[in-house]
Amino acid sequence: MAATYSFDIVSDFDRQELVNAVDQAVRDIKSRYDLKDTQTTVELGDEAITINTDSEFTLDSVHAVLREKAAKRQLSMKIFDFGKVESASGNRVRQEIKLKKGISQEIGKQISKLIRDDFKKVQASIQGDAVRVSSKTKDDLQAVMQRLKQEDFPVALQFTNYR
Repeated sequence: MAATYSFDIVSDFDRQELVNAVDQAVRDIKSRYDLKDTQTTVELGDEAITINTDSEFTLDSVHAVLREKAAKRQLSMKIFDFGKVESASGNRVRQEIKLKKGISQEIGKQISKLIRDDFKKVQASIQGDAVRVSSKTKDDLQAVMQRLKQEDFPVALQFTNYR
């Protein structure tokens, strides 16, 4: 009997790297001249980051700092889902940035359809918020990985459990 090889496609991020990126962004905001006196707060929750600041102009600067720190920590920008800017008390603005984790059913179906159409000898199955890909040869699996890296999905994809 021939062995089958497989890997999982997931959408996840390193929580500790995100904590570090937010911490660095807060320190940078407190020391930057244009953001120093704005009393900007950046709070990291379980599923979202909340930013409270003076104006939309400073909010854009905070976004730039947060993106820069996340990029330096190899976090994909696709994990951030920027919400709508709301008015807060005292002429301030607040924004919630949801953190995207997991592959939705729709995206899982798109991924498995792409694999079925392009690779006849490879099987893809949706398992919760991940997609399991299996084949008899490792070369086919590596070709699937290369093909998925070329596509632009709305979530960050990682390949885990390669066996």
